Amino acid sequence: MGTILTNAPAEPVGTVAYATADGLLGSVWLLVAIPLVSAVVLLLLGRRADRWGHWLGVAAIGAAFVLGLTYFLQLRGLENKSVELSLWDFIMVGDLRVDFGLLFDPLAAVFVLLITGVGFLIHLYAVEYMAHDPGRRRFFAYFNLFVAAMLLLVLGNNYVMLYFGWEGVGLASYLLISFWYERPSAATAGKKAFLMNRVGDAGLAIGIFIMFATLGTTQYDEVFNGVGSLTATTVLVLGLLLLLGATGKSGQFPLQAWLPDAMEGPTPVSALIHAATMVTAGVYLIARSNPIFSANTTLQLVVVSVGALTLLIGCVIGAAKDDIKRVLAWSTVSQIGYMFLGVGLGGGAYALAIVHLLAHGFFKANMFLGAGSVMHGMNDQVDIRRFGGLSKYMKITWITFMMGWLAIIGMFPFSGFFSKEPIIVAAFERDDWTAWLFGMAALAGAGLTAFYMTRLFVLTFHGPKRWTEDIEHPHESPKLMTIPLILLGVGSVGAGFLLATSVPDWLTATAGLGGQEAEHHAVLSHTVITVLSLLVTVVGAGLAWFLFRKGTAIAPQPAGVVVTAARRNLYTDAFNEAIFEKPGIFLTRALVYLDNRGIDGLVNGLAAGIGGGSARLRRLQTGFVRSYATSILTGALLVVAAFLAVQAGWLT
Repeated sequence: MGTILTNAPAEPVGTVAYATADGLLGSVWLLVAIPLVSAVVLLLLGRRADRWGHWLGVAAIGAAFVLGLTYFLQLRGLENKSVELSLWDFIMVGDLRVDFGLLFDPLAAVFVLLITGVGFLIHLYAVEYMAHDPGRRRFFAYFNLFVAAMLLLVLGNNYVMLYFGWEGVGLASYLLISFWYERPSAATAGKKAFLMNRVGDAGLAIGIFIMFATLGTTQYDEVFNGVGSLTATTVLVLGLLLLLGATGKSGQFPLQAWLPDAMEGPTPVSALIHAATMVTAGVYLIARSNPIFSANTTLQLVVVSVGALTLLIGCVIGAAKDDIKRVLAWSTVSQIGYMFLGVGLGGGAYALAIVHLLAHGFFKANMFLGAGSVMHGMNDQVDIRRFGGLSKYMKITWITFMMGWLAIIGMFPFSGFFSKEPIIVAAFERDDWTAWLFGMAALAGAGLTAFYMTRLFVLTFHGPKRWTEDIEHPHESPKLMTIPLILLGVGSVGAGFLLATSVPDWLTATAGLGGQEAEHHAVLSHTVITVLSLLVTVVGAGLAWFLFRKGTAIAPQPAGVVVTAARRNLYTDAFNEAIFEKPGIFLTRALVYLDNRGIDGLVNGLAAGIGGGSARLRRLQTGFVRSYATSILTGALLVVAAFLAVQAGWLT
């Protein structure tokens, strides 16, 4: 089905060449088609599919995972590790040629396995979680649309195909975040996510326009091969526009405010967004565009700065939240910040960021689904101050959540240690004073992460019980929910080591990813950094355990400046409202007033004048001969009077 092309691995960074190949990978388009078709079927059949539609959704993602694993194994056996499938000519206008094609290479392959593998477990969990929801069939239709769009995003062979998937992910996220649209908070959260993402999407779209204007193409290989011909200013502007798109999808500063509010959707949606799909899109975009970002050191500095600032913002705000899902949401903001830090560092750190992204997919899906299990057993309660002692009642959820907690704080030998600690080391390997700035920011983030995630874990599962027994009756979730938790818990333990020892070498076949740049010496030795990382982790976790082991006050307590600011999201929402929302509302009202009173007033006034004049003239049409005779006589007298006046010289 189309033409298959392979990427020659021996080309230098920034240069990509293709040659024809054949094989099983010619059917890679099925990865997108199967989830998409299942979504369309569920939407078209409507209520007729209510009884079995959810299983169709699960089966479609399971089939996509099996295919993805098959294609991955097939790709490993090829000497040239990339295949490009050209399906048809999509846009043919003037000099613009856009191919509807797919690219399956090492980078796309690992994302496919993450999206379909973790996505399948989340789908399976959602069958039971949404069992009593009358819209379950519609939910799975949107769920599979989400997966199909994300797969198109990572498999597209050019920026236009990426943009199609990009917008598809935005649409599906809006539908899922506002799934319970009868709740005002859910409807508002969906609109907030949609609008904030439009800001980032505009940047990505303009960046694609610049590619065509300067290079005449949007194909990955042609764009990357042409980067060397662009001026430094053009590369910087292009990269900043791509970065704006990435910050929107991945919830990074300054477009991070939508991501925690996305918790208004069902918990499986939160897990899919945060672990396997939407928030990883920004990291993918920068990693895929590595020849652009690697061509400008200023651009790399901006990416690193965004990552370092965001990871600290996420940690500080997360430490002040009491909603179990919002704490996890801010932890995602922070962990994606580590990934941006990695892709911004360039060279081998690109692969380190991808390793952390994949490991994060396991333990973050584990923790979000664990939070859903807690909510399932606690009558949808989300306030961690009203939990406590749940380890006695929900042992599987407790143990699996513990695995995710130890992984995300980076405790040895759990997966987060092997994925996050190398990024901290890489931050200390910069060539100038910024090594201390970004390295210490990454270390501080590790300590703060250990603090607020331990606070979450302790207040939820340990200490005295603080729930209302007449309302909440904690119990373990059904097997269809706990089995995915167990599998993800195992991944939270061992995935990091396996990924860290295999993914960097695997990614060397993708231009610019994996491998190493020229050797740099860290301002601190690797051993010292590792010891410091573990030390701040233990101190942060120990402090939280000491402070919260006996529970916490349920009523809001007076707080200092920092805690108050953190509770209010560091005033980022207030800033957006003051700088963007309120001026926008004022401008809109002013334009409406101008339209109503100015433009419409002029048109309506002219119409009213003509109508009024016509009404008055119409009074002369009486139908009486005497009236018409009088008018004629009056007119004749006026004409005679004017004639006489002229003759007399009165009017000269």
